[in-house]
Amino acid sequence: MDDDARADEGRAADTGEILEFRLPDLGEGLTDAEFQNWTVAVGDEITLNQTIAEVETAKAVVALPSPFAGTVVELLAEPGETIDVGAPLLRIRTAAAESGAEGRPSVLVGYGPSEERPSRRRGGQRSGGAAAPPTEASGGNGMSYESGVIGGSPGAAARTVAEPPARGGEPVRAGTAESQRVAATPGARKLARELGIDLWYVAGSGPDGAVTVADVRGAVPVSEPDTRERGTGDEVATAGQRAAGSVREERTPIAGVRKRTAEAMVTSARTIPQADTSITVDVTASLELLEHLRATRSFEGITPTLLALVAKSVLAALAEFPVLNTFWDEANAEIVTRHYVNLGIAVAAPRGLLVPNIKDAQTLSLRELCREIGWLARTARDGRAGPADLRGGTFTISNVGVFGVESGTPLVNPGEAAILCLGSVVKRPWVFRDELTIRSVATLTLSFDHRMIDGEAAARFLVTVAGLLEDPLTLLARI
Repeated sequence: MDDDARADEGRAADTGEILEFRLPDLGEGLTDAEFQNWTVAVGDEITLNQTIAEVETAKAVVALPSPFAGTVVELLAEPGETIDVGAPLLRIRTAAAESGAEGRPSVLVGYGPSEERPSRRRGGQRSGGAAAPPTEASGGNGMSYESGVIGGSPGAAARTVAEPPARGGEPVRAGTAESQRVAATPGARKLARELGIDLWYVAGSGPDGAVTVADVRGAVPVSEPDTRERGTGDEVATAGQRAAGSVREERTPIAGVRKRTAEAMVTSARTIPQADTSITVDVTASLELLEHLRATRSFEGITPTLLALVAKSVLAALAEFPVLNTFWDEANAEIVTRHYVNLGIAVAAPRGLLVPNIKDAQTLSLRELCREIGWLARTARDGRAGPADLRGGTFTISNVGVFGVESGTPLVNPGEAAILCLGSVVKRPWVFRDELTIRSVATLTLSFDHRMIDGEAAARFLVTVAGLLEDPLTLLARI
C-alpha cells in the first residue's frame, strides 16, 4: 500500500477500521482455488454475508460471502488467478465508529446450494459420516456458523498462512510434457511453471498423492525456466475479431473444469491398465415397471428413470462382486475393498463434465435414489455442487443414452476400479420366449481396472446387472 493509501486509512480511523478478507479454508484438503469473478466493485457499500466473489476449486464454483459490512476499498485478485488459502482478497472499511460495533461479525455464512437436498432415512441424516441436508441451523447452505469457517477449520478467513518449510528434494528437469500429467494443486502447477520444475519428478504429499506448493518449493530445478513469450501472430484472435468472425483460429485458455477433467483423464489413461466388456440387454420389462411406478402414490412428485433402475441394479451387483468397488493403493501396495458405495453420476454441465456422487448409495431405496440423482444433476448443472459432492466416489455410471448414443467406452475415474456406461434405448427385432418380436434394448459397457478385476469377474458382474434389468422384479430378492 502506498503512502497516500496509508494516509487515507489513517484518516478513516474515526469512521471505521479497514479489514482484510482472506480466502477461507474451503475444506476437503483444498489449499487453493482459481479466482473466477468479482460481484462487487471498489466504492460499493456491502452488507454482512453479501456475495462478493466466486472461486472454483475441485470442479465446484463457490460463492464467497462477506464477513464484514462496509465500503469496498480495494480488490486484490484478478479472474484466472490461483489464490492460496489465507491469501488476501479484498479490503473493506467498516462503519464501526458510527454503529458502535467492532466491525467483525461473529459468524460467517457462506456458499453452497440453497435447494434442500432430498432427506435420507433415519431422519434425513446422511449415513457414513457425510454431512446432513441443509437445515435452518446452518442457514440452509451447509456452512458452519463458527467464526471464519467455510466447511473446514476455524479462523481461516482472518489468518495469515505461514510459508511452508522447504524440504529437501531430488533434482528435477524442466519443460517436459509429462509435467502436465501429474496430479497437482493449481498453485503447485503454476509455481512449477514459473520455476521450470517438472512435476513428474516431485513426490506429492497432498490428498491422493497430489503435488502441493510446499512439495514444489522443496524441489531443486536443474535448468532455468523458459521465459520466451509466445508469438502474437495473426492466428491469435482478439475479442473484436472473434465477434466479427474474421479469424481462422481461436485460442481458449485451458482452465477450470476443462483443465481438471483433462488432468483426471490423463492420469486415468497413464496409470490404469483398462479393459472393457459390453452386453446388449432387453429392458422392456424395466420400462414397463417404471411406467407402473410413475402411476403409484409412492412416486408422486418423483419421476423414476431407467438410470435410477440401472443404479439400483449396480448396487445390488456390487454387493455380490465387491471387487468392482475397490481401490488400488500404489503407495502401500494394497487393494482396498470398500464396503460402502459412493455412486458417481456423470453430468454434462454447462461448465463441463462433472461427476457428483451419492454418498452411501447402498442404503437407499429406489425412490430415494430417484430423488438423489435428480437433485445431484440439477445442482451440478446449476454450478451449485460443492467440493464434498464431487469427491470420494467409488463407482461411476455414465449415461450417454441421453444424447442418443447407443454405446460408449468411458475411462475409469482415478481412485475407482470401474465405470458403467448406459447407452440409449432403441427398439430392435429380438428373440423373446422363442419368438421374434420387437423389444426395447440398451447396451451396457463396463470399463475396469485390470490390475484388480479379471475378465471373468467383470463379465459376471455385467451379466448380473443385465439380468436384473431384464427381469427387474428379481431385485426384490436382493434388497
